Amino acid sequence: MANGNGQGTNGQAGIGAKVAEGVREGLTKSRNSLQGSQLWSSIFRPGSFLRQGYSDSPRNRSYVIMNNVLYHLHPVKVKRHAVKVSYTLCLGGLSFFLFILLTVTGIFLMFFYRPTAAQAWNDIKTLETAVTFGSLVRNMHRWGAHLMVISVFLHMSRVFYHGAYKPPREFNWVIGVVLLLLTLLLSFTGYLLPWDQLALWAVTVGTNMGGFTPVFGDEVKFVLLGSKEISSDTLLRWYVLHVLFFPFIIVIFMAVHFWRVRKDGGISGPL
Repeated sequence: MANGNGQGTNGQAGIGAKVAEGVREGLTKSRNSLQGSQLWSSIFRPGSFLRQGYSDSPRNRSYVIMNNVLYHLHPVKVKRHAVKVSYTLCLGGLSFFLFILLTVTGIFLMFFYRPTAAQAWNDIKTLETAVTFGSLVRNMHRWGAHLMVISVFLHMSRVFYHGAYKPPREFNWVIGVVLLLLTLLLSFTGYLLPWDQLALWAVTVGTNMGGFTPVFGDEVKFVLLGSKEISSDTLLRWYVLHVLFFPFIIVIFMAVHFWRVRKDGGISGPL
């Protein structure tokens, strides 16, 4: 009986070892397959310790620093074609300039605006009629927002038309799509802030569309409104999204976007 139990225990241990070895091999194959995929290669630059076949050498250690957005935002050198003037030059730069303009004018408007149902509309009228250059700054902010949406869309169209979304720039194309969506959300959240009839009904239509989201429609609508219908809670929520959350996220994505533009061969010309 003792020998039988010992053989049984050894057999179970052998089976367990084979299963563990099979799991390790499966995980290794899955990891190698993932690291060798186009998605993985588009995100992680050559020399990254996350790339397949990485070896701890002085060259690869320098690659890690040079390709890290936090350590090395700008490259050591810039290709000549990347700064060449062309008819589509600076659609991305124009979008960035408009973002800076909106930031400056938005900070000015924040000094005279209170996001409450009782004060929002009156503050807008006071800004236009009693504040020095208030109407000018507000219109600069408003038209700048429209122009930023147009310039970002044209920039994306130019990138698509020139095929600049192809390897190795496919990851940066995804970042650009995210920035376009964030731009639209930034524009839409600012639409409610004047608290007039046009803003109220536009946001009503937009949030009702969000309410038709499959499965989570009611939850999405409640998150957007902060209540069952448009109220002071909605105004405060969209104000915070407009002046804090979306600008902060856009700045992060823009930094990664600019860095990858440089690292992937510049803004134009051959790869």
